[in-house]
Amino acid sequence: MRAWVAAGALVACGLFAAWASERADGTLQQTVAKYASPQERTAPQRAALSLERIADDLDSPLHLAQPRSEPDRLYVVEQAGRIRVIESGRVRSEPFLDIRSLVQSGGEQGLLSVAFHPNYAKNRRFFVNYTDRNGHTRVVEYRSNGTSALPRTRRQWLFIEQPYSNHNGGLVLFGPDGRLYVGMGDGGAGGDPENRAQNLGTLLGKLLTINVDRAGAKPQIVALGLRNPWRFAFDRANGDLYIGDVGQNAFEEINYVSRRSPGLENYGWDVYEGRARFESKRPSRGRLIFPIATYGRGQGVSVTGGFVYRGSTVPQIRGRYFYGDFASGTIWSLKVVRGKATQLRREQIRVDQLASFGEDARGELYAASLSGSVFKFAP
Repeated sequence: MRAWVAAGALVACGLFAAWASERADGTLQQTVAKYASPQERTAPQRAALSLERIADDLDSPLHLAQPRSEPDRLYVVEQAGRIRVIESGRVRSEPFLDIRSLVQSGGEQGLLSVAFHPNYAKNRRFFVNYTDRNGHTRVVEYRSNGTSALPRTRRQWLFIEQPYSNHNGGLVLFGPDGRLYVGMGDGGAGGDPENRAQNLGTLLGKLLTINVDRAGAKPQIVALGLRNPWRFAFDRANGDLYIGDVGQNAFEEINYVSRRSPGLENYGWDVYEGRARFESKRPSRGRLIFPIATYGRGQGVSVTGGFVYRGSTVPQIRGRYFYGDFASGTIWSLKVVRGKATQLRREQIRVDQLASFGEDARGELYAASLSGSVFKFAP
């Protein structure tokens, strides 16, 4: 993707009550058992796949990450403002980072993600995205000594005022170009009332990139038309981008764009929700992109984007993109062929309160439950 213009949930996938007021179709009080996938009757044969529980008793884990130089340490972001480390099968007692005094936590707010610099083994730089005590978004860099963060190295790269408490997006992730990518929601409330997602004059409702290796670099907009991108990922094999964008009242969606994309993408919100019209107006600038997969209220209400599996533990699923739903716990997978989703299927595994997926240095996949557990994909 090419940077096009410089600009001068929990998440809707967070706590169930946080987005309940936005859902008007009456399905929120249904039990998880009522979520069912119509693809089940025609889904391709499922590979043997299970979940291995590797940690418990974490405090509302929201994100998982691992520097490629540390294949035996898994870093877990806790919503209240700590980053914990799972090492040799145990959760280290001392946190890697503790910024609870700086973080507004609860609902869709909190410490939302961490990203390690591609050269972390040498420069010890890492980046976090959180909502501050006033509810605004901050992307901040710290350095570590290899074991713990060094608080005095704090350096702010991005500050965005948030008009409402929801739709903070919240993911920071390094792309194949070595730049830091930041997913921003539309600012919150319901229906994007101030029409921010289609407005290139604001950073809300956008996918941003920052060249953190250049002093004073400003965020650039590489995509617009996002409602609340709760987790996106680059396929480590080819650099293709997948985004899970949380819907309003009708559809959850997965967006995809090849690394060979020519430039600014427009994912459609709030002109479209999924592939359906939401408002009667024309999209703003950029190339309009429709989702490669959607699902409706009968299958869940808040999508959690995942990763393309590139590990070796479960070779039968290699090359499949996994995603799920926070409320129903359902996990699906698909394979992209020539830009289109194929072999869409509902997997037999599920995770209650599915807050995030994670990928380690070897390409193995993990899932975090807001209730406090972390799982690893296993045969």
